[in-house]
Amino acid sequence: MGGSGGKKGKRMKKLIGTKEFYGSLLMLAVPIMIQNAITNFVGFLDNIMVGQLGTEPMSGVAIVNQIIFVFNLLVFGGFSGAGIFSAQFYGKGDDKGVRDTFRFKIIIGLVIIAVTFFLLICFGENLISYYLTSGETGNHHLTFLYGKEYLRMIFFEIIPFVLVQVYASTLRETGETVVPMAAGIVAVFVNLILNYFLIFGKFGAPKLGVTGAAAATVIARITECLIVIVWSHTHREKNRFLNKAYRSLRVPVALAASIVKKGFPLLMNEVLWAGGVALINQCLSVRSLTVVASTNIASTIANLFNVVFIAMGNAVAILVGQRLGTGDFEGAKDTAGKVIAFSVFCTLFTSFLMVVLSGVFPLLYKTSGDVRAMAGSMIRITACLMPMQAFLHAAYFTIRAGGKTVITFLFDSGFSWLVAIPIIYCLVHFTGLGVLVIYTIYQLLDAIKASVGFFLLKKGIWLQNIVEPSALE
Repeated sequence: MGGSGGKKGKRMKKLIGTKEFYGSLLMLAVPIMIQNAITNFVGFLDNIMVGQLGTEPMSGVAIVNQIIFVFNLLVFGGFSGAGIFSAQFYGKGDDKGVRDTFRFKIIIGLVIIAVTFFLLICFGENLISYYLTSGETGNHHLTFLYGKEYLRMIFFEIIPFVLVQVYASTLRETGETVVPMAAGIVAVFVNLILNYFLIFGKFGAPKLGVTGAAAATVIARITECLIVIVWSHTHREKNRFLNKAYRSLRVPVALAASIVKKGFPLLMNEVLWAGGVALINQCLSVRSLTVVASTNIASTIANLFNVVFIAMGNAVAILVGQRLGTGDFEGAKDTAGKVIAFSVFCTLFTSFLMVVLSGVFPLLYKTSGDVRAMAGSMIRITACLMPMQAFLHAAYFTIRAGGKTVITFLFDSGFSWLVAIPIIYCLVHFTGLGVLVIYTIYQLLDAIKASVGFFLLKKGIWLQNIVEPSALE
């Protein structure tokens, strides 16, 4: 018994870091956390402002945001493969390697912009209609018109969003998290102020409703983009990867092939995962527009509280990636375990707070009692399972940091499309189960992923250096 207890004690100690460790972790994670928190908080206020216009405007905007969500994750996925290499090149002290990955991101960004323009121009209205195929409550035609109006303006966000991600992601991967945070803070306050002016027509501004909300987002995104780009190019002594970065867009063939090999599964994963989430929401939405509005409120609130484990996921990817780039596998393994444990521990507090406030947030929306009640229940369900999501998120980014992108593809979107989506589709269309029961089952399915993630972490298959010359051949 004593021996067993001693082993458990040793394992626990391995998951607890020193003051220096947590200091370096928080120096990296807190700026990301603050930026995400402020962004999501302003998104929450934005959501409330649009919610004051009624259920149909809120639902129309929510549907378009589901479509834009797929685009956002397409960008993140497109840059993720290069980001793995950036972190390891930076850990190795290879400025040219970071510059080449930066150029690769620019090329991918241009491709994503072109594809997104084509899809939204040709099929944007059809995608909105897809969410309004059936249901018993709500004015579907009015919701469609609001969605169409919002999409027409939010379209102009695409270019500045891609550009800011090219720069901000590379800055984070090279250890600079404060500037992207500061730019994000400025942008969200610009967004918040302009929302108030343009949605409701305050201080002489035109009353534009959902178009005003979209215009505010576009202007805020342009502001963020300008701050990040101007700072980056005026501090080249720190951002050495930008020296001669635009002399050409040439990327070494071997590196480009390696990024594509590692990055394509990540790109497909983000697209398929986002598409899977959108499809599951569409499945639920066929019951009624009440579900559309409720899931919009619940996801907005969840985004306020998940900033801790989102930031920890970004931090573990950077810290582990830099360790792997130097060949310090034991250090990478130790770092991953401590960050994951800390992330889950912190999330216990945020999930408790989320449960306590679950009945308050829906009252801030000008909508029906049914929407408020369902949204409150969804918030509580999400909160109870948030610690598991914290573990999953950190495990995913740890495995990804070692370049095991095919495994993360199967682990994430593969699971969604082969397991979660078929189950939820069948439950929605072929059973009489209530929406909240189906929503709970959907959340609980991630326990399977958590078990697989734990096994993969223990096995250590992700411990590899992918920027050594031999690895790029």
